[in-house]
Amino acid sequence: MVKQVKSGLFFFLIVYLSASGISISAQSRSKSQNVELTQASVRMNDSEIRQKVDALLKMMTLEEKVGQMAQVTLDVITKGKDRYSSAEPVELDMDHVRDAILKYHVGSVLNTANNRARTIDVWAKIIGGIQDVATKETRTKIPVIYGIDAIHGVTYTAGSTIFPHELALAATWNPEMGYILGEITAYETRASNIPWNFSPVLDLGGDPRYSRMGEGMGEDPYLISCFGKQIIKGYEGDRNNIADPYKVASCMKHFLGYAVPASGKDRTPAYIPEYVLREYHLPPFKAAIEAGAHTIMINSGVINGIPVHANYELLTKLLREELGFQGVIVSDWGDIENLYKRDRVAANNREAVKMAVNAGLDMSMIAYNYEPFCNDLVALVKDGEVKMSRIDDAVGRILTLKYKLNLFAKPTVNPKDYPKFGSAEFGKKSYEVASEAITLLKNKDRILPLNKSSKILVTGPGSNSMRPLNGCWTYSWQGELSDEFAASYNTIWEAIQQKVGVNAKWEPGVSYKKIMDYRAEEKIRYEEAIEAAKQSDVIILCLGENSYAEKPGDLVDLTLSKLQLQYAKDLLATGKPVILVLTEGRPRIIREIASNVNGIIMAYWPGNYGGDALADIIFGDVNPSGKLPVTYPSAVNSLVNYIHKPSEEQAKSAGMYNYEGDFSPEFHFGFGLSYTTFEYGNLKLSADRIAENQPVEVSVDVKNTGKIAGKEVVQLYTFDLVASMTPDTKRLRRFEKILLQPGETKTVKFTLNISDLAFVNAQNKWIVEPGEFKVMIGNTELEQIFSVHP
Repeated sequence: MVKQVKSGLFFFLIVYLSASGISISAQSRSKSQNVELTQASVRMNDSEIRQKVDALLKMMTLEEKVGQMAQVTLDVITKGKDRYSSAEPVELDMDHVRDAILKYHVGSVLNTANNRARTIDVWAKIIGGIQDVATKETRTKIPVIYGIDAIHGVTYTAGSTIFPHELALAATWNPEMGYILGEITAYETRASNIPWNFSPVLDLGGDPRYSRMGEGMGEDPYLISCFGKQIIKGYEGDRNNIADPYKVASCMKHFLGYAVPASGKDRTPAYIPEYVLREYHLPPFKAAIEAGAHTIMINSGVINGIPVHANYELLTKLLREELGFQGVIVSDWGDIENLYKRDRVAANNREAVKMAVNAGLDMSMIAYNYEPFCNDLVALVKDGEVKMSRIDDAVGRILTLKYKLNLFAKPTVNPKDYPKFGSAEFGKKSYEVASEAITLLKNKDRILPLNKSSKILVTGPGSNSMRPLNGCWTYSWQGELSDEFAASYNTIWEAIQQKVGVNAKWEPGVSYKKIMDYRAEEKIRYEEAIEAAKQSDVIILCLGENSYAEKPGDLVDLTLSKLQLQYAKDLLATGKPVILVLTEGRPRIIREIASNVNGIIMAYWPGNYGGDALADIIFGDVNPSGKLPVTYPSAVNSLVNYIHKPSEEQAKSAGMYNYEGDFSPEFHFGFGLSYTTFEYGNLKLSADRIAENQPVEVSVDVKNTGKIAGKEVVQLYTFDLVASMTPDTKRLRRFEKILLQPGETKTVKFTLNISDLAFVNAQNKWIVEPGEFKVMIGNTELEQIFSVHP
């Protein structure tokens, strides 16, 4: 699946992959390793940690406490011309390190240097140097906690296992894949000497324009919750024992309502009624808290006129008191400064620090200028504007996290204790996720799978580059370094060429420019590509988006670029069949060409093994089983999600006025084709009513009526026929992915509880009302009515 076999240490089998992921095998370690790692992962109980934290707090000065609440980026403490960049090769500037850690007592560092991935050996040297100062030269001997955004593999570690992005992960509709991603990523993050991962992204992806859509898990709160819990379990372990040297502290983000700004652009204001926040945006975070996530990152934006970083009602009243979250609350990048520099709710830095800390923030991801934060917070406490109890509360949580990670006993690890880092076994798991994620959206006249003897033209800007396969947060923030760091993996063209050899030809036609800006495109050998198309039996046209992240990924038009659309039309004009492959982080509108192409495959950002998985699907070695975790819109003014109110789709009315409403996306949420066919029947409910402590079992038969094995996602929805607040037309309540052999039938059973049918009312309270509900099976016309009796 890769062009060359990577070297690695295979003689110690520290881990083995079970059917559900990775299991750490103590028996396979050497005796010395086993003793060392066992000692390092001894888990103190909560009472022991509390005693140690209390003792530390009593002996710490105010300045030492405030420093623990400060986090800086790595460039600040490396050699270089300024604190915004680093010299190469990257080295710590020990004067800067000591200024930050000894003078200002900074307790956390994040990110990489020069926005560039580093090897595990470089990470060991850098973080080892930081920890030596923190644990040997400071009065308190408190280790630094290092954090990173490892959202689909270890972003900033060269040679790590890069997975598909979270949107693709959700397209598998198989939460076990979330566990696998989490467990492998935790292992490789710890191998990099980094114990804290700013992941998973639990934002409700309600706006397809949004530049971080690809980082999240779609538009349904239940689907996000299911995957979020499994990712956290993978990161932290079954019992959340993050002292385990193969586990990390997870950081759910971005609390709350981050992904639905009114403009569709990153870090711009959102207007969200409280009942909407509670019913749709909050459940994934509530589920993650119940799953034991240790930390949480805050929304960088503004909701209803109040920046979330200054919102006491959200951070303290809701998150701390109502949800009972006991972990560390960390800001996003520079967002305390943004309270006065951008949002204008504070007059200066001091006032911004006061607002954020009093709102409930524990740690500031300052990034660069740590001195003003530390100096201002010390002064605020001395002047009585921030209570010492608030400082002790925040620092106590930070110290607790460090003890739970066992950083006091073992602040660093030896990369040699992680021989499965970047291994072929891990890579196979990434490939499996990509294979289950890639979604077949159109297959006119069963053109797919292709015959390997066909003459094939592979073309388009996504056809021969790793960047549009990996997307953002891959070796760099914007992902522009993928072709450098991932050169040993197959692009789409290379994977297809390995399948069919001389029967395939590549011409770019249109290419992404090799610069940071994801929008930059150009014609390359355009006319030659058109001529090559005329000589081919079929065209595989790879369009979509180049990589981007956050604010640089903002757009003004969701429609696919004019150049790409024109290229598609020119290829269609040859009369040859076109298979459209979309590598993109959000659903770009393709209505001008969708009806004319013969096949459409949504590949999302499928990672380093995405080219291999895609080729296997195109030629039938893998039967596609992905389903959309989002609604794929058909027009820029039709961005309604599948969760919507009845007025969004009204039948034509009689009389003078016609109030017909049309919900007509290009492809519906939960949709995805297979190379086989499935037949549903025999929908049954165990009772015709549901009440407290009286759940209803819903069963349905699913048969594979085709000639090859296939996986199907059985989706259960409900519809509240009458409610005190206008109900959603349908809501996903349960799902299960099953494998069926040709001719095989399985009965799939779901249990519905009365709490599954609750909604948030006008008083912002969860409520279940008596009445009738409809249960529906996705992608079928099967439905039944049952009654609810709270």
